[in-house]
Amino acid sequence: MVSPVGGRAGAKGAGVPKGNGRRQPTFAQLRAFAAVADHLHFRDAAAAIGMSQPALSGSVSALEETLGVTLLERTTRKVLLSPAGERLAVRAKAVLDEVGALMEEAEAVRAPFTGALRLGVIPTVAPYLLPTVLGLVHDRYPDLDLQVHEEQTASLLDGLAVGRLDLLLLAVPLGMPGVVELPLFDEDFVLVTPLGHALGGRQGIARDALRELNLLLLDEGHCLRDQALDICREAGRADAPVTTTAAGLSTLVQLVAGGLGVTLLPRTAVRVETTRSDQLLTGYFADPAPTRRIALVMRAGAARRAEYEELAAALREALRPLPVRVLGQDA
Repeated sequence: MVSPVGGRAGAKGAGVPKGNGRRQPTFAQLRAFAAVADHLHFRDAAAAIGMSQPALSGSVSALEETLGVTLLERTTRKVLLSPAGERLAVRAKAVLDEVGALMEEAEAVRAPFTGALRLGVIPTVAPYLLPTVLGLVHDRYPDLDLQVHEEQTASLLDGLAVGRLDLLLLAVPLGMPGVVELPLFDEDFVLVTPLGHALGGRQGIARDALRELNLLLLDEGHCLRDQALDICREAGRADAPVTTTAAGLSTLVQLVAGGLGVTLLPRTAVRVETTRSDQLLTGYFADPAPTRRIALVMRAGAARRAEYEELAAALREALRPLPVRVLGQDA
C-alpha cells in the first residue's frame, strides 16, 4: 500500500481533503436536490432542470453520501423530504440563489448597464424625479433591470451598507464614512401658503419671515423635516413648535390648503403638489434662497463605480429641464 504522503500521491494538493476534511457538494448535486424538493417527483424535477432522470437520481444520492444524511424518503408512489431534507432544502436553495446573483454580477461587470440595479430613493424625491430617471434608463440603458425602493434615508443607508441596495438617490451631504456622493443638482425651497396669506405669491421673501410662521412639517425620519428645521434655525428661530405633521408632501400641502399653516417645498415638487388645489399660493425667497442638494450615493469601492458615474453624468443632462441648478461632477 502506497503511503498517502509518499511518491506521486504525496504531490501538493493531490488527494488532500478541502475545508473541514469532508467532500464538498457540487453545484449540480444541489441543483438536482432543490428541483426534487420543489416537485417531489423525479421525472418532473428532471424535466424542470433539463437533466435525465437517472442522472438526477444519481446526483441526489451522491449528495446524500457527501452530506452523510438521508434527504429523501423514496416509495414506489411518491417522494417525500426527510426531516433533514426539509431543513437542508432551504440552505441548498439559498446557495443556488447566491450563485445566481454571483453570475448576474459577473455579467454586469462584463457588460455594463445590464443585470439588476437596485436603486433606493427617498419619498421627497421619488415622485418628482423618477419620471426622468425611468425615461433615461428606458431610452439609454434598455438592458438594465432597474428595481426601485422608496424608503426613508436611514433605511436606505442601512440597505446600501449591507448590500440590499446598490445605489441611492437622496439629499446630501450625509457626513458618513464608507460612501461616495455623486452630486446631481441644487434646488431652492419655496414657501407654500393658503389663499389670503400675507406672504402668498410674493417674490423676495426674507428668510427671517420664517420666525413667526406656523410651519407644517413631515413626520420624524424624513430628511426634509430636518432640512426645514435647519432653515428655521438659520433664520433665527430658536423653537420648532410642531402641532401637525404629515407622512408625505401631498398630505402636507392639503393641510396648507385647509388653512392649518404653511410649509416648505423643494422646487421639483411644486408643479405636482400645488396643482391639486386652487387654494394655494407659492412664494419665493430672496437670494440666496434656502436649498437642498440631491445626489446619487454609492458604496466606496463599488465594483460598478464607473457605471454609476456615467449614470450620474447622464442624469445631470436629463434633469436640466427641471427647475434645478445642475452641478458638475466635482461639486
